[in-house]
Amino acid sequence: MSIERIKVESDRELEQMVTKEIGQVSKDLNVICSNVSVNGKTNLDILCHDNNGQLVIVQLSVNEDDIMLLHGIQSLDYVDRFKAFLKATYNKHKIDDKEQPRLILIAPSFSDVLRHAVQGMKGIRIDLYEWEYLKLGDHKGLRLQPVFTWAQTEREEKTTEKKHEPKPAKKKEVEQVQEKKEEPEPEPPVEEVPTFPPPQPIDEPEEEKEDFKPKKEEPSKRKLKLF
Repeated sequence: MSIERIKVESDRELEQMVTKEIGQVSKDLNVICSNVSVNGKTNLDILCHDNNGQLVIVQLSVNEDDIMLLHGIQSLDYVDRFKAFLKATYNKHKIDDKEQPRLILIAPSFSDVLRHAVQGMKGIRIDLYEWEYLKLGDHKGLRLQPVFTWAQTEREEKTTEKKHEPKPAKKKEVEQVQEKKEEPEPEPPVEEVPTFPPPQPIDEPEEEKEDFKPKKEEPSKRKLKLF
């Protein structure tokens, strides 16, 4: 028994099928409304929110079409501007109007141009899903397959970061490092102070002081008498 691909004729037909099978995209998505006119050329296909209250726009196409990215961004901007209004209008739904909405594009295929554009965008979360409508015997069903999601990209980035993380040093290496740190650093050489002989007392010349020196008595001269 072979599997047959069934062609979907219109976006509205695809919208009805995706609405019924929204759990294939994410189990925590809850549909709020669908087919909302954004401007004269753009319709928001399906508006949802997740368990965290974040608004999610689902934009559909029955063919590979790069213009759907533009329509999706226009719908994203439209919902972002009216978050508070949507929260008040659909008060039975848990909508977080402080959270920035995100976008999901669903098409049978995507061009490389659109893929690179989505991957290069910063500050906007856009996920890509490809769809197939298949028939097996008497059974028909929609098949949705993710081809690019931010959750998967974040996991891959974390895995890559872990691979590049430096491995912890082995026990022996740690002990060697600790031993090196514990060794006292050599003290700088002490400069030798030259030794000098002690200063000698200076012999000052003694001044002869007459007052203190005893005078030698000269022998008395005897006078000779001639007569």
